Amino acid sequence: MNEEPMNPENEAEQPATRAERRRQEAEHTEAHNRHVEEVEDAILAATETEAVPSDSASAPVEPSPEAAPAAQAEAKAATKAQQKAAAKAVAEGEAKPSADEPATNRVLREIMNGPIVLTLLAVLVSFIIGGILIALTNSDVQETAGYFFAQPGDFFGAVWSSVSGAYSSLFQGAIYNFGRDDFASGIRPLTDTLTYATPLIAAGLGVGLAFRVGLFNIGGRGQMLVAAAAAGWVGFSFPMPMWIHLPVAILAGLAAGAIWGGIVGFLKARTGAHEVILTIMLNYIAFYLISFMLRTQGLLQAPGSVNPKSPPMLETAVLPAILGPNYKLHAGFIIVVLATAGVWWLLNRSSTGFRFRAVGTNPNAALVAGVNVKSTYVWAMALAGGLVGLAGVMQILGTTPDGLTSGIDAGIGFDAITVALLGRSRPWGIFAAGILFGAFKAGGFAMQAAEGVSVDIVGVVQSLIVLFIAAPPLIRAIFFIPSADGKLKRRPLRRNSKAVSA
Repeated sequence: MNEEPMNPENEAEQPATRAERRRQEAEHTEAHNRHVEEVEDAILAATETEAVPSDSASAPVEPSPEAAPAAQAEAKAATKAQQKAAAKAVAEGEAKPSADEPATNRVLREIMNGPIVLTLLAVLVSFIIGGILIALTNSDVQETAGYFFAQPGDFFGAVWSSVSGAYSSLFQGAIYNFGRDDFASGIRPLTDTLTYATPLIAAGLGVGLAFRVGLFNIGGRGQMLVAAAAAGWVGFSFPMPMWIHLPVAILAGLAAGAIWGGIVGFLKARTGAHEVILTIMLNYIAFYLISFMLRTQGLLQAPGSVNPKSPPMLETAVLPAILGPNYKLHAGFIIVVLATAGVWWLLNRSSTGFRFRAVGTNPNAALVAGVNVKSTYVWAMALAGGLVGLAGVMQILGTTPDGLTSGIDAGIGFDAITVALLGRSRPWGIFAAGILFGAFKAGGFAMQAAEGVSVDIVGVVQSLIVLFIAAPPLIRAIFFIPSADGKLKRRPLRRNSKAVSA
């Protein structure tokens, strides 16, 4: 066997890896040829019949006794060759789609298998299941179900009223409230959605960046706490002009989060410790450390107070409101938009991002190609910690500037994992997922207040979305969407014993 030419990918592989790949290709080719031969034999056995003379046909010319055997053998060989060619075409057609497939079908199949369509379908299925849960827990639906066969219309009307009312309240609490008198008041729910989404996007970017490097960063809570503590300490302790005070407070929070995340990368690179264990333990360390500092005078606790809370932020360290004092949306949203664009550029347009993606795909191959994997782990976790820390900065300097508490993270560190998974660890996907979850959080309270629906139903819908996003084959099966490659599945051939024996 001739050696295949070397290319940059083969140069990065070990000899054992190349040999294993060639062996697998040889086995695949051999299995494919064996399958084709089996199909050929079956078709030949089923179609091979002897010629039957017809009474209505004119009498053929009798060949000479010497030429008859040779002519019959030649005709039989030609017929067998034609049947063999047809059998091979049929067998090859089982393994790959026809080349005559319309271009429209191929384009439509690619669109339906795209991540955007699959995500939208996953959201749709989740809302349908959520609607079923809303109907099952509604008291009117339960009451009308008792006399369903007497008046089925009451039951279906109650189901429609409960589901439509709940989702209408969810929309009006997250996007636009049609019950308000003017547009400025009606658009306030959308600003609340963007406010809730701001820290989710920032933390999701940190988790998603770690995912792209092959690391599981579940230390968002600890990174947010230390970042919020550092930014809050600068925010209430050092009176300065706003154009200096606010940037310094933000940078202090980013640095604290980066250091807390960098510790994980350093320990993993130096000792090989698993990042999941490290981040979990650092979450506890950060929580109890910040709780201690909030109960100690002279550290973070407000002077003269017995409550575990810091003083409020100075006005010069508070993120300004974008649309005025009547709305909660602050400049932190603009910062996370810039952060999303920056992470996209880092991962897709820079050499550092290429190294990140190479290590996340195959650290051994990246090491052979000359990438310093240990250094990459440290830098990746430091950047991830800084991004998650940005969420803590947004909380203390924008959303709740009245003082730091140990609950400043509000579960965002763990919700960021869901946001990163829903966004498929892509920066703009994370941005869209963060806005969706911000809408759930803002609209969930309105749905509970207006319709009496438990806010836990919103959590169920969120979980179902992630569940279906993580299982694209399930979505394709529900909506009968063909696979992306369009290949037909091979089924084991059932031989016709009668045809074979014939």
